[in-house]
Amino acid sequence: MNLHNIPNIKHLDSGNFFVLAGPCAIEGEEMAMKIAERLVQITNDLKIPYVFKGSFKKANRSRVDSFTGIGDEKALKILQKVSQEFNIPTVTDIHTNEDAAMAAQYVDVLQIPAFLVRQTDLVVAAAQTGKTVNLKKGQFMSPESMKHAVQKVLDSNNENVMVTDRGTMFGYQDMIVDFRGIPTMREMATTVLDVTHSLQQPNQLAGVTGGRPDMIETIAKAGIAVGVDGIFIETHFDPANAKSDGANMLHLDYFEGLMKKLVAIRQTINQF
Repeated sequence: MNLHNIPNIKHLDSGNFFVLAGPCAIEGEEMAMKIAERLVQITNDLKIPYVFKGSFKKANRSRVDSFTGIGDEKALKILQKVSQEFNIPTVTDIHTNEDAAMAAQYVDVLQIPAFLVRQTDLVVAAAQTGKTVNLKKGQFMSPESMKHAVQKVLDSNNENVMVTDRGTMFGYQDMIVDFRGIPTMREMATTVLDVTHSLQQPNQLAGVTGGRPDMIETIAKAGIAVGVDGIFIETHFDPANAKSDGANMLHLDYFEGLMKKLVAIRQTINQF
């Protein structure tokens, strides 16, 4: 896909990777604006193309009492306000066919969760909005099998499609990133590495997903080194008290330092 088709995305001539980053879930307007302001400042300073990420609802929770959102329309309007306030594109994930048309009124990129990427009706509904579609590779799928999900979008007359690796199940309670999959998927579409979800430790006995945020820098560096087009990172100024996926998010204070290292790696890679 041509990243120029994402509205308001900047710095595409910098030679950098692009970034999808933000909180796991929209918890409120103040937190979303605070995170967005900092990420916009960092990515502008480093000339990194940037898309703000935030889920307007979390439908795939392990426990019925887990946080799922503040209300669909309320959260989507916050995403719209972030886009308008900072003149940046936004991405959110959808879970039902009806979500596609609704979310498309507020955001620029529709994301298909990994668990749902084989749901043909959902993928087609997202594609038919005309928005850019980000397909997350299922934890249970090979990189090669993602060609079929990509083809569903293309067959819906939408060429604006990207794929995101978010790790592969490694036993019952761990994930692993197979970096051989990055060049494989890049032959199909623009390819993103979801660093933070790749470090999840799902299916914990407490019903709350664990994670390894200490390995974020390692996985991100490796992704840039093998030529990934974009990086996906969930970040929060208080991960310990985030209402969703705090166990594997990057603290906002560490985002700038990580980006500087990744930019330096990309500059080196670009010489070869």
